Amino acid sequence: MPKRLILLFVGFLIPVLLNVSQLRAQEITDPEAEYMRIRTMAFGGEYADAAVAARRLVNAFPDYGDARVLLGRILAWQKDYKQAAAVIDTLLMKDPDNGDALEARRDISLWSKENTAVATDVRTGYSFDYFTLPYTRFWQVISAGAGHRFNWGSAAAAINMGNLITDEATGISATEFQVEAEAYPRISNQNYAYVAYAYSPGTHFPTHRAAFELWQILPKGFAISGGLNYYYFDRNIFIGLVSLEKYAGKYWFSGKCFIYFKDDGPRTSFYVNARRYFNDFDYLQLTLGTGTAPDEPFGIREDINRLGANSIRLAYNFNVKGKLNVKIGAGYSREEYDAEGGTAQRDRFEGFVNLVYALKMK
Repeated sequence: MPKRLILLFVGFLIPVLLNVSQLRAQEITDPEAEYMRIRTMAFGGEYADAAVAARRLVNAFPDYGDARVLLGRILAWQKDYKQAAAVIDTLLMKDPDNGDALEARRDISLWSKENTAVATDVRTGYSFDYFTLPYTRFWQVISAGAGHRFNWGSAAAAINMGNLITDEATGISATEFQVEAEAYPRISNQNYAYVAYAYSPGTHFPTHRAAFELWQILPKGFAISGGLNYYYFDRNIFIGLVSLEKYAGKYWFSGKCFIYFKDDGPRTSFYVNARRYFNDFDYLQLTLGTGTAPDEPFGIREDINRLGANSIRLAYNFNVKGKLNVKIGAGYSREEYDAEGGTAQRDRFEGFVNLVYALKMK
């Protein structure tokens, strides 16, 4: 009998000791090192194991904000948006001005809507630009198209109708069309791209227009990108670009450099964007630029004669009841152009309104 009791006691004690040993092995003594280990796992695609480890780290150190943000992002990468948002909201209740948490919360909201909100939309837009030197020119474009969100990203196609009116001295009045398509394929959780192509049989739109840009998402809300824009009017035109972006709480900033490869050598331009978010979708954006190459696509043949410009634009984007997205904006440029006997300056004005309406929700 005593021997049986001893065996039972030993049989009970061994699992208990093993469990204590495992708990001690799981004890986190260096939270920073554990954070970096989990981050490496997550960036390597080991989301399930990284999520378990991140939860353990958050439970052990509930005030470690970076760990909670990391857990929220890992859950979002697993498409568990509800839990991801709850994790970030818990941190924001204690620290409402935490920039990393605000960035993560906005990203989670955007990703969730990309996957569960609008599936198909119709869109339309109107834009104009106007100057009076060396002649009066009014160029306007009306567009109509549709977009769809696929599993790999979003895509859209449109028809643009351009109308050109000049003064009596030049006597031009022309209307022509352009077809275009664009897509934002998501390559991975850290990479996405923009690709576009447009064609027009007319004489004012570029005959061919193509664009490619690739983004790499970096830690701490940073991202970098590089790309190339191509146009064909009566000759080939290439414009390269590189950019650096940063999300900082309710703000987004970007700096972009364009390199215009002209026959007499490359010309550069620089643009700075500052965006203030009021919620996940509504924002106000200011753009300042200087140089030869435009940050917007060449829309008309006359644009290629610009020698340089200092420009400012303001745009406001807002959502109406979840289905209608509206973006309006206006801009001004002090522009240098070729004139008889040298160069001259002119004022140039532009404006636009774009509407996107959701037809189908996922």
